[in-house]
Amino acid sequence: MSRVNLIYARAKNYCIGVDGKLPWHLPKEFSWFKKITMGCPVIMGRRTYEDHKSVLPGRLNIVITRQKDYQAVEGIHLAASLEEAFELAKKESEDIFVIGGVHFFQTAFPFADRVFETVVDAEIDGDSYIPTFDFSQWQSSELAVSEPDEKNRYGFTVYERKRG
Repeated sequence: MSRVNLIYARAKNYCIGVDGKLPWHLPKEFSWFKKITMGCPVIMGRRTYEDHKSVLPGRLNIVITRQKDYQAVEGIHLAASLEEAFELAKKESEDIFVIGGVHFFQTAFPFADRVFETVVDAEIDGDSYIPTFDFSQWQSSELAVSEPDEKNRYGFTVYERKRG
């Protein structure tokens, strides 16, 4: 049985994007993302994929699109729905990660066993916001706290949230 995980970074006001891009450059946070997802399938929507148009190395990359003739770079696997993406991913690993965008976070949340949520210590004006998920029945633990430095403009905290 596979475990569905959501992983995202958000500002204190739940902003996750500006003009189709992350509103911050946080190498330390990206290192956490890489460490947690390495070796596991990552599922993303077409727009999230188009933000970088490359394969995340060391992971099965699945892009969801309804465009039948969509062209992606070599190494990207296409799925027509979240359900189809889950089926592809289950063949590869016990852990599956949904990495964006907002629609797929919302759709996958009811299936999620764990959520890795990075809270960036900033209020950002953007055009993409993640919903306020109800974690009241979830167990939460802090995985990392990082202060701002010369390479990371904002500090952040990484939480692991588990159902139950």
